[in-house]
Amino acid sequence: MGSFDLKKEVTDKYSLRGRVFHRLREDILSGKYKENEELREVAIGEELGVSRTPVREAFRQLELEGLIQIVPNKGAYVTGITAKDVKDIYMIRSSLEGMCARLATKNITREQLEELEENVYLASFHASKGHMEQMAELDNRFHHILYEACDSKMLENLLQDFHQYVIRIRKKTLSTKERGIASNEEHRRIMEAIKAGDSSEAERAATVHMENAYDNIVKNGWYDIYKKEN
Repeated sequence: MGSFDLKKEVTDKYSLRGRVFHRLREDILSGKYKENEELREVAIGEELGVSRTPVREAFRQLELEGLIQIVPNKGAYVTGITAKDVKDIYMIRSSLEGMCARLATKNITREQLEELEENVYLASFHASKGHMEQMAELDNRFHHILYEACDSKMLENLLQDFHQYVIRIRKKTLSTKERGIASNEEHRRIMEAIKAGDSSEAERAATVHMENAYDNIVKNGWYDIYKKEN
């Protein structure tokens, strides 16, 4: 994990509390903190160079999201997300990603469309070489371009959150060359539909992309990185 710079200008997207929250959420979802592991305010505050107050506030927000449980007089413990949560997330994403692609068809800028095309081209090159780490980075960027292009802050924020929730399993889904190539071809169909101004096809292609991603998880039995039930 890179350095965590909290000395940023007021123009930053998140407040101090928000940045602590997003860092901790990323660490939980990426697997740095394991299920049932205790999160200690003092240790985390020292690691991030902040007081206990923003850490405590971040804990409350993490509990609201169901990622930790705060036990009175004991501490805060990681709960994470379950296999069922992953299934629900992909089901919701299939609808929201389709809506996003439909809106992006209408609102995408020339620069964003050019970046989508370049993204698909670069991903095709890296897929052919088996560069799966670069594929994962390009996959992230492809979706983020779409989220920005939909021109809806509410939808963009929802999708960014759902995208982050399944970061661990997404790395696994793109860890094979076969799925990497198939995923990029699905991206290509989304991009070409948007480029053609066909919002219905863009929506359909984006929905199918999420359904295929979920089917790939089931096919390979990758649920084992998550607990089976709440």
